[in-house]
Amino acid sequence: MLRFATWKLASVLALVAAAVLVILPSFMPAQAVDALAARLPSFIPLRQIVLGLDLQGGAYLLMEVDTASVTKSQVEALRDDVRQKLRDGKIAISGGIAVEPRGVMVRIADPAERAKAFELLQSLSQPIGGPLAAGNGRTLDVTQTEDGVRLTLTDAAIADKVRHAVAQSIEVLNRRINAMGTKETVIQQQGPNRVLIEAPGSQDTTALKNMIGQTAKLEFRLVADPGDPPNEVETLPMQKGGGSIQVQRRVMVDGEDLVDAQQSFDQQTGEPDVTFRFNLRGGQKFGQVTSENVGRPFAIVLDGKVISAPVIRSPITGGTGQITGNFTLDEASSLAILLRAGALPAKLTVIEERTVGPGLGQDSIDAGKRAAYVGATLVVIYMIATYGIFGVFADLALAVHILFIFASMALLGATLTLPGIAGIVFTIGMAVDSNVLIYERIREEAHLGRSVISALDAGFRRAFATIIDSNVTMFVAALILYLFGSGAVRGFAVSLGLGILTSVITAVTMTRMMIALWYHRSRPKTLPI
Repeated sequence: MLRFATWKLASVLALVAAAVLVILPSFMPAQAVDALAARLPSFIPLRQIVLGLDLQGGAYLLMEVDTASVTKSQVEALRDDVRQKLRDGKIAISGGIAVEPRGVMVRIADPAERAKAFELLQSLSQPIGGPLAAGNGRTLDVTQTEDGVRLTLTDAAIADKVRHAVAQSIEVLNRRINAMGTKETVIQQQGPNRVLIEAPGSQDTTALKNMIGQTAKLEFRLVADPGDPPNEVETLPMQKGGGSIQVQRRVMVDGEDLVDAQQSFDQQTGEPDVTFRFNLRGGQKFGQVTSENVGRPFAIVLDGKVISAPVIRSPITGGTGQITGNFTLDEASSLAILLRAGALPAKLTVIEERTVGPGLGQDSIDAGKRAAYVGATLVVIYMIATYGIFGVFADLALAVHILFIFASMALLGATLTLPGIAGIVFTIGMAVDSNVLIYERIREEAHLGRSVISALDAGFRRAFATIIDSNVTMFVAALILYLFGSGAVRGFAVSLGLGILTSVITAVTMTRMMIALWYHRSRPKTLPI
């Protein structure tokens, strides 16, 4: 038990040295770290500990998904599905399709055609969540009236779409904000229809809202012909130059099928533009539409405004295209980023915003430091006063324990928050708790008359099971806090979990190594404990 091979000792010392090197960049200026990273190989980790919003200040936004906009988009999609279904079934719509707040009304005068349409449109009502989740209700209520068929979105269907809109919004915002160069931003769900955004280091909520408010919803629609029915046409404003243009309501191809968008330059004019590329499905649809409508103007619509309406000169079957609109270089670059990130599925409304100043964050850091220093000092004094030289070993292991926590956080990219500092202070007491268990067990064995080496061996061996049991229980609690908590609770759980893992290593391995080296050097006849 008290024999340590040379390679084991070297491995422990190398691990401590590596932890020191990992944590070192956190005490260096960001510019120095960037300069050093440019000169060193990429596999060498040069990461600083990320401070949370409560420590370095930043912007906080709480946003809510607009249920009305989700419902509206679902109604519009339902109208297109109904039209296509009736067209495939060769059913004439005598009175047209009227859009209602939560559904559509298909007016059909002929009773026989109406019954046929009712039977056909029943298939549009699907189980929420797919066929395997039939117990969750259905997406539509389909009813037959005296003059037609009414299709209405159910409450469960709207709630399901809102839930999906929140999840998709978080994914889009993550891609968009990271592409803009904003790092360490926390984006997570709050409640059934809200999204929380925390941007540490940012003091400008206006810029953050502007970035979020750009939906980048790209659509391709045919410009309306004079003979198109009025209910199939809408007037949209031009993005630049003023004026408006009439386009068909039907979206021929949309931005959901985009797989890439890059800022480039027009080969003829040299002006900035955006080139885009569709996936296979989008490329096929785009090629089919351009093939069937050669000679017609094709409107490119972004966020409800027409960028341009070029005439289709020839079929575009390669799955790629170009957006021009007298852009500046910054406008073209921002548009490409937004298109790559994708469109937000619904409107997000800001219901709470605030900023945390760096001064308040510095106060929190100072308070956390004081708490850590006081706690560590009291622990060090108590251990030395109670266990003498063995207390010194425990204190040295405690220092390595704290070093390992911060090194792990730097490697994992975990965010250090004020509750996280509280978790670290908490683990300081837990770490020496394991040493107390070992030392008290050694005392008991010595009082029973065992020799020095036998008492040391029995103390470590018999306390080990107790240490593992207690730490496993605490680690499970930390894991539950992390899985089901959010924000500050997660910060506490991360530091607590890392502290538990490192305390087992340092309390058992590090302390045993130091005691072994001490024993082989001094060969004591009695234990100074």
